[in-house]
Amino acid sequence: MRAWVGLGGNHEDSRTVLSAALALIGDQLDISLLRCSRMYRSRPWGVGNQADFINAVAELETGLSPVGLLRSLLSIENQLGRIRDGQRWGPRCIDLDLLTCEELILKSKELELPHPFMHLRAFVLVPLLELEPEFRIPGVGKAQHELELLGARELESVQLLADETQESPT
Repeated sequence: MRAWVGLGGNHEDSRTVLSAALALIGDQLDISLLRCSRMYRSRPWGVGNQADFINAVAELETGLSPVGLLRSLLSIENQLGRIRDGQRWGPRCIDLDLLTCEELILKSKELELPHPFMHLRAFVLVPLLELEPEFRIPGVGKAQHELELLGARELESVQLLADETQESPT
C-alpha cells in the first residue's frame, strides 16, 4: 500500500530530528521509504505563540494496515522523545501525521483518512505537491486546487529551507 506521511517539529534541532525520523521509518521491516520532499519552514498553525516549524512529506510503501502504520509512526515519535501533554497544535520535537493511504477514506476513533486538516495546510500541500504535482486527496480533490484556495497569506507562511550543502554565491 502506498502512504503519505507529514513530518514536522519546532525545536531548535528539528532538521536533525526529522532526518532521524526518516531513518527510523526506513528501518521498519514492513515499510519502504520511497522519497521525501525538501524541508520547509512554516509559521505555527493553530497556536501562534511558539517557534516556527520545519516540515516535509514522505512517500512510503507498506504492507501494514493503516492503523498498523499509524502505530509504527507513533512508536517512532516516542523513540525520538515526543511527549504528548494534551496540548493540541503546541510545540513538539517531532510530529508524524499519516496523511493518506492509497484512495482510502476512513473515520474511526483511532484514525481518520485522509488527514482531516491536510487540505487546509500549506505546509503539507507544498511539499506534497513537490513530490506529486497531480496529487488527489481522497474525497477532496486535487491538492493543487486546495492550495490555491488557501490564498497568499497561507502560502507565504511556508518557505523552502536553504540546502546547507549548497555553497553561497560569492
